[in-house]
Amino acid sequence: MTVPESATSSVGADSLAARHAKPAQRSGLRYFFRQFAGSNPLNIVALVIIVLFLFLCVFGDVLAPFDPVKPDVVNKFQPPSSTHWFGTDELGRDILSRVMSGAKISLGIATLIVGIAVVVGVFVGAIAGYFGGYVDELLMRLTDIFLAFPALILAMGIAASLGRDLQNTVIALTVVYWPWYARLVRGQVIALRQRDFVEAARAVGASHRRVLVRHILPNTVAPVIIQMTIDVGYAVMATAGLSFIGLGAQPPMPEWGTMIAGARTYFREAWWYITFPGLALTLTVIGFNLLGDGLRDYFDPRTRSS
Repeated sequence: MTVPESATSSVGADSLAARHAKPAQRSGLRYFFRQFAGSNPLNIVALVIIVLFLFLCVFGDVLAPFDPVKPDVVNKFQPPSSTHWFGTDELGRDILSRVMSGAKISLGIATLIVGIAVVVGVFVGAIAGYFGGYVDELLMRLTDIFLAFPALILAMGIAASLGRDLQNTVIALTVVYWPWYARLVRGQVIALRQRDFVEAARAVGASHRRVLVRHILPNTVAPVIIQMTIDVGYAVMATAGLSFIGLGAQPPMPEWGTMIAGARTYFREAWWYITFPGLALTLTVIGFNLLGDGLRDYFDPRTRSS
């Protein structure tokens, strides 16, 4: 039996489209990274820094040359050498191993904080911006209560009242961060809810949930991602700050802020003790801030056109 030519061409076209779908997606990602990295040399610096610390976050415990919490008092306060690249602390623990292991704690906690804040903030902001009226007033006044306090002071108060624990640090900083995402998403939703494509979706009978999820929220992704990128760096710094004053991670956990707090007493005789955890913290914050600035410039049509 002979297959009609139109059917053959249709099948061939479908198989050809399926064959080229994934390569097209891959080429799209390559195009994005090529354009993003080529638009500003600092974007390359940011990517290198973040990839390095994400690698340490995943594999730091495996690659660490020594146990990050096991003391070895015989080798305490050893300066940087071929055996201990970053030196040792007052208990003889290898600082390189502790910095590598601390990347998992610091970045993991910061990512968790920002992730929870985004979920809560996007939900509150989307509901407030879409429905408006009394719903908007109620949710935004609740948001304003949290925004009325200085962020770090509020986080310190919550962490101190809940107790000295890393879990309570997550709760405290999540409470601080989610209102900013609620404000951001609310403004975006208000600007989008009267657009023609949203009105068209309502006209064909789309539910409120479908309009929000399928038509409005996807258009808020870019500013949310930019803010998330910057906030991860700030969350790393805030987590280290709370640990530094004793409200976050507790010794002997190899968290960067805890390490810096422990190194204060020995700054004169062991400069390396405070230098390397501080350098890791500084580079991480700089990397995420540079990435956030680069993404903001990339997604800004005025910047890209110029």
